[in-house]
Amino acid sequence: MKNLFSFMMVCIIGLTLVQYRISYSDLQKDEPLKVTTWDAFGYYMYLPGTIIYDDVTELEWLEQIERQYSVTGGNLYQANKHTNGNYVFKYLGGVAIMQSPFFLIGHAIAKLSRYPADGFSAPYQYSIAFGAIFYCILALFILRRILLRYFDDRTTAITLLFLTLASNLIQYVSVDGGQSHSYIFPLYACILYTSIKWHESPRIRWAALTGLIIGLATICRPTELIMLFIPLLWGTHTKESKKQKWQLVKDNKTHIIFALVFGVIGLLPQLIYWKIASGSFIFDVGSKWFFFNPWFRVLFGFTKGWFIYTPITIFFVLGFFFMKKYPFRRSVIFYCLFNIWIIIAWSDWQYGATYSTRALVQSYPVFALALASIIQRIERTKLRYVFYVVGLYLTFVNFFQIDQYNQTVLHYRDMNRQYYSHIYLNENPTPLDMSLLDTDEILNDEEGFKKNNIATIETTLNINGRSDSSAIICTQDIGTDPKGWIKIKARIKMHQGYGSAYLHGKIESESGFKESKIRIANPIANSLRANDYVFYMKIPQCSGSTVVNISLNAAADFSGKLEFYQIDHLKPN
Repeated sequence: MKNLFSFMMVCIIGLTLVQYRISYSDLQKDEPLKVTTWDAFGYYMYLPGTIIYDDVTELEWLEQIERQYSVTGGNLYQANKHTNGNYVFKYLGGVAIMQSPFFLIGHAIAKLSRYPADGFSAPYQYSIAFGAIFYCILALFILRRILLRYFDDRTTAITLLFLTLASNLIQYVSVDGGQSHSYIFPLYACILYTSIKWHESPRIRWAALTGLIIGLATICRPTELIMLFIPLLWGTHTKESKKQKWQLVKDNKTHIIFALVFGVIGLLPQLIYWKIASGSFIFDVGSKWFFFNPWFRVLFGFTKGWFIYTPITIFFVLGFFFMKKYPFRRSVIFYCLFNIWIIIAWSDWQYGATYSTRALVQSYPVFALALASIIQRIERTKLRYVFYVVGLYLTFVNFFQIDQYNQTVLHYRDMNRQYYSHIYLNENPTPLDMSLLDTDEILNDEEGFKKNNIATIETTLNINGRSDSSAIICTQDIGTDPKGWIKIKARIKMHQGYGSAYLHGKIESESGFKESKIRIANPIANSLRANDYVFYMKIPQCSGSTVVNISLNAAADFSGKLEFYQIDHLKPN
């Protein structure tokens, strides 16, 4: 078979996506699979509200569903109460349209089985989850066909491999498949394909499909309207090609009308819903951007940075410099840069719970053209073997980190540089590693510290007892003008308040005080048993008598010890 390598690669990627879905489907656990929760519920609620309950404005069905399945996250932020008394959904309905064939499959299975046909039982969850994978595999076959127009089989295969398995796409297709990203992903592959087809052989059907795709994508997420730049700037990479492009447009003016009409058709379901729910065809869902003060930490920060946690994406951008001869050059560069700017300018720059920057995942088919361009260039050099090794290493790291993310070791919100350095490829993080989620103070070489300092005074104070509420569980006088470090170790079993409790340390003296705290519900702790906790505090410059207070703001049994190393002076070099 021609181009067998890239075909087999899509098959391998597809099997990997299915395997990951199965491994995270909770088949062996008491907790059933649940993908239509939190933000995903916001996109999905159109379907049960319309098809099963015939209620998308009063949501009388939601109380029972929430009690049984807990889908909102505890607070109905997915819909707002309008002045007319109706609920209006915050999230747009394009994703629900994409999900509808799989919803109907789940609904049919539920009706023919013992599962309740309520829109949220297991058949619906699995249908939506595997629907995301179906769309992704379909998109990869389309993307493979597009790439093969410009690149050879091996470049296409390697591009698809690193685009998917070395990036966070796996998480948002195979694990969090109810989110919008996996359902918008195929729309980008389709818009690339229809753009190519129209420029090669202008036909009304390609213009109409292009408009329809843009309209549908816009009511998935309004910012996807910028995919308009893809067909608009396609084939404008040189002065000559630009002239030919606009002549082609002039010769086919009626096609533009068809594109606009079908674009409106794509938007129409959302406009009708808004009219029904709010009384107006246009409704402000409340999003906010800071275009003149974007959050570059979205790309470079250790909280969730795109380049930090999925560094293969650096090649996505470097590929911009290797596209000069291709008709898609201006389309890709303008779209990608504009898209990145919009993503990093959104007011909620953290994008909720996320592995790397999830808001860019759906646009990866466009980035694939840039990635393929740089890979094709590298393939012609001796550096290709180095690139293979780096790419495979990043793929391995990505798999490892996805497992960490789903165990909450790689935290969905509170990552930082110090903590990341301690859990990087770490299979067995310790309580001390976990403390770095909340503090950046750590005495890396404790034994060396004690060995290399003269007159080290080591004090250990055992603590045992029970706290019924917020209380100081230990107080220790550490002398006058102390120097050195405090190490706090404790074993704590919670009775209530596990999710919001912290173990606090406070150093007080005449010159002021210093506080530090670590969370009880850290990623390796278990709420049902006693857990070990440990963290360091560097003693600040103090004057007069100094006291350390250790406190806990929840009901718990506790035991452990306070370790204090005091030094008179450092050993001279």
